[in-house]
Amino acid sequence: MNRLGVLMAFLFFLWGPVAKAQVAPDCGTAIPICNNTPVNGGTNGFGIDDFNNAGTSGCLERTTSGAIESNAAWYRFRTGASGQLGFNIGFSASEDWDFALYRSDDCSNLEAPIRCNFFDNTDANSFAGVGEDPSGDAENFQYEDWLQVSPGEEYYLLINNFSNTNSGFSIQFSGQIFVTNPNDALDCTIVTNLLGPPITACEGQTITLDATTTGATAYSWYLDSGTGFQQLIGDTAPTLVATASGNYQVQISSALTTDVTISEVQVVFSTVPIAYSAGDAASCSGLETYDLSQKDNEILGGQDPNRFTVSYYTSLGDANNGANVLSKQHLTQAGAETIYVRVASVDNPNCFDVSEQFQLINLETPVLDFPTEGYLCAENGSAFIGDQVPLPNYTYRWDSGENTAGITVSQVGSYTLTATNVLGALSCESVRTVVVTTSSPPQILDIQIEDLQQNNMVTVFANTDGAWEYRLDEGVFQNENVFSNVSPGMHTVTVNDPGGCGAVTETIIVVGFPKYFTPNADGLNDSWSISGLNMLENPEIYIFDRYGKLLSHLAGNTNFGWDGTYNGKQVPASDYWFKLTYMDANGQRTTAKYVNNHFSLKR
Repeated sequence: MNRLGVLMAFLFFLWGPVAKAQVAPDCGTAIPICNNTPVNGGTNGFGIDDFNNAGTSGCLERTTSGAIESNAAWYRFRTGASGQLGFNIGFSASEDWDFALYRSDDCSNLEAPIRCNFFDNTDANSFAGVGEDPSGDAENFQYEDWLQVSPGEEYYLLINNFSNTNSGFSIQFSGQIFVTNPNDALDCTIVTNLLGPPITACEGQTITLDATTTGATAYSWYLDSGTGFQQLIGDTAPTLVATASGNYQVQISSALTTDVTISEVQVVFSTVPIAYSAGDAASCSGLETYDLSQKDNEILGGQDPNRFTVSYYTSLGDANNGANVLSKQHLTQAGAETIYVRVASVDNPNCFDVSEQFQLINLETPVLDFPTEGYLCAENGSAFIGDQVPLPNYTYRWDSGENTAGITVSQVGSYTLTATNVLGALSCESVRTVVVTTSSPPQILDIQIEDLQQNNMVTVFANTDGAWEYRLDEGVFQNENVFSNVSPGMHTVTVNDPGGCGAVTETIIVVGFPKYFTPNADGLNDSWSISGLNMLENPEIYIFDRYGKLLSHLAGNTNFGWDGTYNGKQVPASDYWFKLTYMDANGQRTTAKYVNNHFSLKR
């Protein structure tokens, strides 16, 4: 949809029992519109089928009535100037209303509508029409594009109720044409009534009805306030000052004829709303839009939102003209922005108040990026959670009652911190929750070394009480417990608790040895030995049988091996075990752990 440069609207909403305007269910008796639109008390049926049993007319289709119309109201109007023209049909958000607009001066030759909308009202909108939603709802699919009109064009407008309920509707005319030609945007010669078209005004304004007729000898004035016409005793002048809403009638006697001329006109006085003071608002950083509708209730101050609309603008001029209404989902701006408020009567948007404004200030939202997990270590039973360094402009509130940026806790559970940036009466807040659990120090249960490989691998098995991290030698910690491409020799393996509850380190030896050997003097695998001993200081190997009897003791870091004998005699084919010791960094002889110390002798 195109954005409107300047918008003027004339709106008259359903008036219930006070006065009921004529409603025409048929195109042939369509109500003429002249700038102002008559009040409607709702539709009731569709009269004759204006589409001669057709199945469609533009977007409109047959309803449950069997015809395109179900509860129809027809209007006609003629343009008096050039420019941008639109209209808004207002109704209860719980109801579904459709419309079609025809450019024609003949009901028997309507052809296809130039604007048509048949969307259901699942979004509970209060307006449909051509142009744009006056409340600032840019996502209302019940709107069609603006019209560009020239003088003398004639139109028929069908408004059709497609709901189980029918509480009436309103019509607003809008567009640039009402700014450039406020008095003749719509041609009033289409209305032939002596008293002219329906008249609307705001409470406190004066309306004078003029029935002056050449040759008149007597005037009698009547008012229908909802119970039928009652004569206004004493009002016999050709003019009458209307002071109340209703249908007015004048009866004129003339010396030129015995007939009495009767003319009627509807007069509506609308309540002028009050815009109540609105406090400044904060557009919190990180938000692409600010929802202006959250200010509506504050500005209405208890006034019925069904009777008054609230809209927002970036200038007082736009607010006065009802022009360039802001979307309720307003794009945030840097710094402070003045938002101007317009509260208008749904009955008549010309009855409005633009006396209030407020500042929309872009306020920084606190950034909370501390860890969301905390741990109580078995050895001290407490942990610090939250921000280490508080910011002076922020206030802090934990759901456990503390008001500092960080707290020390001694019990497991969830702790939620709300940090608020306060500027006067404005505030933006962030919330972050820390889950505290008990964590015990890690333990290494086993280390599996896959050696004598092109890719030596070390796998560390730790207790599963925590989410540990693992490190080989002085490398970086990793979440995986497997290390690949480990070089032969002595290494350290560390398992650490990232929650700060301790670490455990083991020294391992990565060496290689055959899983079996065949000492049969064929020159292949005739001895058993360990590779990689040159990486150790003073290594020694002890070989045992299955009963633990020491069979051989090999010392030194040269490439030595066992030939499968004991005291010069061959030992039988069987499984054998060994122990590897070496001198550690402290000069202490140490037994290599986690070495798979089993091999076989085959003959």
